[in-house]
Amino acid sequence: MIDNLFSKYATVAQKADILFKSIAEKYPLSVKCRIRCCDCCYAVFGVFPIEAAHLRYHFNHLDRKIKRDVLRRAEKADDEILRAKDRLQVFDNKPQMQVYGLGKERIRCPFLTDRKECVLYEKRPIICRIYGVPYSLKDGKKEKSHVCGVSGFQEKVTYPTVKLDKLYNELVKLSRELLTVGGTPIVKLNKANLMLPLSRVLRMPFEAIIKGDFG
Repeated sequence: MIDNLFSKYATVAQKADILFKSIAEKYPLSVKCRIRCCDCCYAVFGVFPIEAAHLRYHFNHLDRKIKRDVLRRAEKADDEILRAKDRLQVFDNKPQMQVYGLGKERIRCPFLTDRKECVLYEKRPIICRIYGVPYSLKDGKKEKSHVCGVSGFQEKVTYPTVKLDKLYNELVKLSRELLTVGGTPIVKLNKANLMLPLSRVLRMPFEAIIKGDFG
């Protein structure tokens, strides 16, 4: 059953790759993604439970030394995130400012090596696959567009965008299936909407993830 869910997840990942490629081919001079370009690897982001399980599963199969290095970076990233949250407590009554502030933090992804390579590049999350071309997310009733800061896409110019919400809806659906397989009670399936910090996912047992035991 887990293999089937991972296969469905791979289909969503492939869809994200196709969407990225279609825009990149249309605007080749605006897409700046290159080998060892890692600007987007210094950010705070979360993954859905199905992504967390998929990443954790493949992380388990890495070489022991690589895993040790990744876990060391994950611990450091966790510490940096906690310090950032402490600094942002001044905005306790302004949650949007906290989210904005955290989004501005330059925190290294644990998967990024000193050679500026991703140790799980082929298994990377959906957001990593579409970052570099314009994408949009719903902000209340409005749809807000985003783009990589080092790209050549210009402000106030209309471009085709990857509708990230549509991909995320598929991930939520797969996450619900995953948690159901793991035995999560129906009343707690809202956990499928949670975005889990990658640095924490790497230190969670695979079994805990599929059971929705996120701590």
